[in-house]
Amino acid sequence: MSHYIAMIAPDLESAIASLRDLIEGARAIVPFTGAGISTECGIPDFRSPGGLWSKNQPIPFDAFMTSREMRNEAWRRRFVMQESFAKAKPGRGHRALASLYRAGKVPALVTQNIDNLHQDSGIPPDDVVELHGNTTYATCLECAQRYELPWVKEQFDANGQHVPDCRCGGFIKTATVSFGQSMPADAMQRAEQLSKSCDLFLAVGSSLVVWPAAGFPLMAKRNGAALVIINREPTEFDELADLVVRNDIGDSLAPFIDL
Repeated sequence: MSHYIAMIAPDLESAIASLRDLIEGARAIVPFTGAGISTECGIPDFRSPGGLWSKNQPIPFDAFMTSREMRNEAWRRRFVMQESFAKAKPGRGHRALASLYRAGKVPALVTQNIDNLHQDSGIPPDDVVELHGNTTYATCLECAQRYELPWVKEQFDANGQHVPDCRCGGFIKTATVSFGQSMPADAMQRAEQLSKSCDLFLAVGSSLVVWPAAGFPLMAKRNGAALVIINREPTEFDELADLVVRNDIGDSLAPFIDL
């Protein structure tokens, strides 16, 4: 498989041509996606200026566990975002990666996103490795009972914006990973296995600053994979990449839809 040594694509046409060569020559591609792939779908990111965290600091897991007020605030924020999440449909990037999956090029996909859009694009849930969980449903932190968001919202509104507890007494939380909460061991292990066994690793729309997840591109590179970074802004790993694409993600991946 030919490598593009530390190549920053000068324009979109060159980026697509170089990416096509790498994809065609790969046996096992592992996409690793971050918030940037979902912004064209109407879901705001967290870290950029104007992002969600510039308006509200994230609520750490220990604060959620020790304060009912913080649990209520976490759910209030989640319901404010519901319209964006509910309206969102898979974008061109999601659909392109789903096409690569259907073509047998992608054994599974690793994502930092919590929006369920990769599943909605047609990739089976079992082959979407969610490092930060999923915000489209909730679970009890004690017994793992699943709760659907409309029921939680109904109870929340009926009780004066107080979130209910589980029937077992545990706290109900979106199925996401908060700051200070343990990363999901099974997902981390599978992401590591995928990173070590692929021959092309596509980092798409991720700032690559959140550890330990940001270590997977480096792991893939060290195990012989070509590394492609598709992101509008520079990342700390650009100099290690075989190809860097700083064009719009949807524009860059659209040619790979329905291969």
